[in-house]
Amino acid sequence: MDFPSSSSLLRSSFMLKPHPELMTINFSGNSHWSKRKTRGHCLLRVSAISYQDFIDFSLNETKRYTPLLPSPLQEKYSSMIALDGQTRLEMLSFETPRIRVLRSMSIMGEAMQVLDFAAFPKPEFDLPIFCGNFFTAANTNIVVLDLNPLHDVISRRDYKEKYYDHLMPLGLKYTELLPWGGKLTSESIKFFSPIVIWTKFSSSKSKHEILYSAFVEYYKAWLELMEQAVDETDPSRIMSNLEAQHRYLTWRAEKDPGHGLLKRLIGEKLAKDLLRNFLFSGIDELGSKTFLDYFPEYWSDDGTISEKRSIIGKGFENRPWDKNGEIVGND
Repeated sequence: MDFPSSSSLLRSSFMLKPHPELMTINFSGNSHWSKRKTRGHCLLRVSAISYQDFIDFSLNETKRYTPLLPSPLQEKYSSMIALDGQTRLEMLSFETPRIRVLRSMSIMGEAMQVLDFAAFPKPEFDLPIFCGNFFTAANTNIVVLDLNPLHDVISRRDYKEKYYDHLMPLGLKYTELLPWGGKLTSESIKFFSPIVIWTKFSSSKSKHEILYSAFVEYYKAWLELMEQAVDETDPSRIMSNLEAQHRYLTWRAEKDPGHGLLKRLIGEKLAKDLLRNFLFSGIDELGSKTFLDYFPEYWSDDGTISEKRSIIGKGFENRPWDKNGEIVGND
């Protein structure tokens, strides 16, 4: 996915800009806010923000559709303290008869609050992958919320019609309230759907309420798709779903912009392990192809993977889909 670079995330996390007035904003998912104004500078008490209500809602709502069983991942990945001795990382993971992995990672500290929430279907289903990535620092919020397509919605019109055409009104509702957040690369856009919410905003009561509402409606929509899904019995289609999810996981584990942030928090070794074996678990189990097998354009001269975000060099400065979910071009 195409969050800003890890360096820009870190700048947002650890730098507070001066302002003539101090305003402390307390937020939790239940929309309880308070403000305190004094002289000095503007400071958002990031530690007062919590995404716990997002997690609670998703788990409780899932239980309405299917039993939740602890994932084997939970035994190894539950919580850890960052190198600063203060920031805490908490992980949860589950599985169901139709969900291969349902997992969340929360990062809670004085400088930032992060939620990375995802649901990966079992390969017998061609369901989209639910993706919610939320980053909050003192001066900014960065959001990606989507039902990431398992198969390319540009070349596979049947897949777009099956899963997204009826959701376009929902997408349009929230993409007007949470406008496009800036340039995305041509490579990464293939992993997003026409209803993706990619946005940035300064913290405010109304914006956070909108974000929570969007999360609730998007997750309910995904659960309805899961409930209606029919098991695939054709081995070739199951294999196609398997490879599509493996390709997605391989891309995310290699190019996820949160890598730099995790590296700073817990060190390179643990960051790589968390990315590959928890956040994008399945790379070693679902297939054997490598990143360069899927994306050979990223070969560098020395045979390693290029660190560039984009090889094509083109991107989408504005929302690239029209109201019908049709791709309209790039910048």
